[in-house]
Amino acid sequence: MSMHLLPAFVTTNSTKKRKKKKTQKQIEADAAHAKFLKKMGYNGPVVQRSERAAHNRVVAGSNPAGPTKLSNQIPVGVAPKQEPKQYNGKRKLIGIATTHKSNLVPVFSQEDAEAIAKMRR
Repeated sequence: MSMHLLPAFVTTNSTKKRKKKKTQKQIEADAAHAKFLKKMGYNGPVVQRSERAAHNRVVAGSNPAGPTKLSNQIPVGVAPKQEPKQYNGKRKLIGIATTHKSNLVPVFSQEDAEAIAKMRR
């Protein structure tokens, strides 16, 4: 039986991702870089004492702010009431025109209507 007759899931390619091992050259480069960083005064990320204590409290499971709020409860009365929209009289819609390809366009003036009527198809 030929391979071209088999279904798509049968393959000779390996799909496993393998962890790449560091070469001796890469290990030496990492050591030299760590030595350089130490020489420049970098000792790794510094965590402030209060951040560390807060992290330990969260990990331990005690929440100083009280019980955790659930996301399945909808908050009520949080947003301010929206002002009602009112027409201010600046523009008046006189109609809706249809251009080519059934595109609907609002018409606010007589000049707009004439321009739309003179449009080429």
